[in-house]
Amino acid sequence: MTCPRFLPRPSPASVRSEDLEADLRADLQGVLALNGMGGFIWEPDCDTVFLDPGGLAVFDLDPEEFDGRPDTLTRRLHPEDAAQLEAQVSDALASRDGYGAYFRVRRSDGSLCWAHVQGHIQRDRAGRPRRVVGIVRDASAELQHLTQQATLEADRRRQTDVVEATTSALSQALTIEDVTTALTSEKVMGAVGAASIVLSLLEKGRLRIVATAGLPPEYARDMQYVRLDDPLPVAEAIRTRTPRFTSREEALTYPRLRPHVVDTDFSASAILPLIAQARPIGALAIIYRHKDRFTPEERNLLQVLGGTVAQSVQRAVLYDEEHAIAVGLQQAMLPAVIPDVTGTRIAARYRPARTGHQIGGDWYDVVPLPTGRVGLVVGDVQGHDIHASAVMGQLRIALRAYAAEGHPPGTLLARASAFLHDLDTERFATCLYVELDPATGHAQLVRAGHHGPLVRHPGGGCSRPYVHGGLPLGLPQYSGHAPYPTTELRLGPEDSMLLCTDGLVEFRGMDVDEGLRQVETIVGEGPADLDCLAEHIVATVESRQGQDDDVALLLVGLTTADLVR
Repeated sequence: MTCPRFLPRPSPASVRSEDLEADLRADLQGVLALNGMGGFIWEPDCDTVFLDPGGLAVFDLDPEEFDGRPDTLTRRLHPEDAAQLEAQVSDALASRDGYGAYFRVRRSDGSLCWAHVQGHIQRDRAGRPRRVVGIVRDASAELQHLTQQATLEADRRRQTDVVEATTSALSQALTIEDVTTALTSEKVMGAVGAASIVLSLLEKGRLRIVATAGLPPEYARDMQYVRLDDPLPVAEAIRTRTPRFTSREEALTYPRLRPHVVDTDFSASAILPLIAQARPIGALAIIYRHKDRFTPEERNLLQVLGGTVAQSVQRAVLYDEEHAIAVGLQQAMLPAVIPDVTGTRIAARYRPARTGHQIGGDWYDVVPLPTGRVGLVVGDVQGHDIHASAVMGQLRIALRAYAAEGHPPGTLLARASAFLHDLDTERFATCLYVELDPATGHAQLVRAGHHGPLVRHPGGGCSRPYVHGGLPLGLPQYSGHAPYPTTELRLGPEDSMLLCTDGLVEFRGMDVDEGLRQVETIVGEGPADLDCLAEHIVATVESRQGQDDDVALLLVGLTTADLVR
């Protein structure tokens, strides 16, 4: 069998048709070569390869230097690719009709470029491979495009991750503290790729730093306040309402910034003015290492990030302002001071809910009574709004007035219930009232829809005395002044009693009994001093469970050494 070193020509029917086919073949080869492609024929029996000009160009070979041997082409391939291609071709010759593979070609100048081969196997009647015909082509541009697409896709995923991480972190942020905690978290800084973050708020014509991460303390100290006319990138960003993307070299030209940049590896920063409702409210500075420029996509992404942060900051500022007003109003309706009552130790605490800024109806009061006795009360008006706080204020005044009139505890709460009912507010209130005689430790307790007290004994043990109860205040049952049931008990000289609203014992996923048991443990482990114990209780509950509702509590103990029995 003769092995051709060239493409075989079909026998022409005429000279004209032969010339036409030759022209077409030349044109086809030229078109393939222009597109970095060429044809080949490989005769396995005589181990000879024919390459047209386009094929030779793929392997960067001149016609004169190619001897038609496959080994000559193999030596042009990267060793790893040559072994893989040989294995794939051998497998195809044994059992398939074709093969395709990418491989690297080492050009005459030593550089590597990617190529692709597609071969079709022609077999004789016995199924043996007779000839392989195929195409080789330069695949560098193709793979470069795929690499670029993969890079773009990775950038898009990263941008999506940044937006999702920031939005997720800020979605639950209520206060400025929450916002700063979210922005300086690893979740956000890692997604943005930041080495440091600085958040500043605009207050009375100056920028004040409220949070930093990844910077030494002296930076926050030296740059704590920035006037809008100061020669600094952050001030310029606020004045122009335009983001500033600053290189290390540019940052070093600002005298006030230079000491904080010169000995660091910070390379670039993005300073984003925070604009809300068409006015600047602050600035976010994101500082990078190993970054020399920002692509247009990165600039757009950071501007979107700045808009998201601006909305969260504005919402948090409004929340903090409203929360401060609400707490101030609520506390103004509580006793300004706890009166001194001979023979007693008394401590009180009020804590607004950690979540939500509305005013609650929780209250406590201490009312000195005739003959040295004292009235202690905690209560909670239904709802969390200004109306609830207003009703609470009226009810507290009414209770004090009835107590000053000398009514016994059961009658006092009955009158208070009728008073609340007559207000026609459609609100009810729960309440626990204790009338204590410090000289004897004798106490009378009345409960209106409220949980009972907790008594701590010497040594830290606690008990929950049973207290007869009635319906909450404001319901029709006691509108006719029918007394509430009264329960009596005695406090020992080293006992202390806790009265609190349900915000201290009710938590999501926990029933009241479980909450009371938890408070028992906290009280039993607390300090003996009542003021320290009050702080210990509210701080421990907040750290363990959070605080979803307002909390009011009173602690009372006796100071009389020898009680009259």
